[in-house]
Amino acid sequence: MLDRIGIMRMAGQMSAHAAARQASVARNVANADTPGYRAKDLRDFTESYTAPGAAMRATRPLHLASGSDVGAGRALVDAGGEPSPNGNTVSIEDELVRQADAKRQFDLSLSVYQSGLSLLRTSLGRR
Repeated sequence: MLDRIGIMRMAGQMSAHAAARQASVARNVANADTPGYRAKDLRDFTESYTAPGAAMRATRPLHLASGSDVGAGRALVDAGGEPSPNGNTVSIEDELVRQADAKRQFDLSLSVYQSGLSLLRTSLGRR
């Protein structure tokens, strides 16, 4: 039922994005000493989120596909960074910043979700 409410769907997707970003940070930290490893990160949620129904649709068989991929928003991109002498681009300081950003994003999604539930309870006459 809650997946039909746009703000709840967005909060859920933001939470999933934060979890995927946290996994990316953990993978980078685990490979901090691996020679040649390139640090990876996810695109920002604002760049990867598309509201349902906002994407172009092919209404006829001869229409070209829009080229947008549903999972493209979670595609890992190179995080950049200065390579060390062994070619590794992981910086623990940068990973700490990314981890804090993922936590902030998750906290925001949780706050939005809780506010939405509170609003629904109020509309039903419950506390």
